[in-house]
Amino acid sequence: MAAKEAKARIKINKLLEESGWRFFDHAAGKANIVLEPKVKLTKAVIDAFGDNFEEAGKGFIDFLLLDENGFPLVVLEAKSEDKNPLVGKEQARKYARSQNCRFVILSNGNLHYFWDLEQGNPHLITRFPAPDSIKSYHRFQPNPQKLISEPVGKDYIALTQMPGYAVEAGWNNPAERDASTSIPPSARPTSRPCPGNGASASRNT
Repeated sequence: MAAKEAKARIKINKLLEESGWRFFDHAAGKANIVLEPKVKLTKAVIDAFGDNFEEAGKGFIDFLLLDENGFPLVVLEAKSEDKNPLVGKEQARKYARSQNCRFVILSNGNLHYFWDLEQGNPHLITRFPAPDSIKSYHRFQPNPQKLISEPVGKDYIALTQMPGYAVEAGWNNPAERDASTSIPPSARPTSRPCPGNGASASRNT
């Protein structure tokens, strides 16, 4: 007989463990996954949800992922495989806010979204973020005022790609600089058929 196909709960449990989250205390550290603050999980409680969360009263489970001090850091909303992870994301946001969590993971075992509530909308991920990577996200604090007041010069894009371009030898040699910024004839637009009638468009000048 073929092995039973892993369902949402089994897949999500594995994704969590592979990323360094722990349901139970062991040598690597204390448990950092709970159902509610300061209440540890047991294997019996987890198994009771069913392999596809079919026994969960709401059709999904909200796990809290904790930081190293035991405080809620991420809300993981785990759903059954037949549910879109994005359904009910607003409830996940409200719960995250109530737990003072900035981050949300939405998953049905196959599709996973990571959501920084201070940085727009959920985006697809292929694996769950590790505790250390969440801490890196947490250290980033967007500053809208800085974006408004930051000067944007003509070389703004060049500076983001190559901050030291102004001291490069090639840039300071006028002949090389002019050659690199000019467009060769071979790269200029040529006449091409107009869609629909086979006529040629005029050459751009």
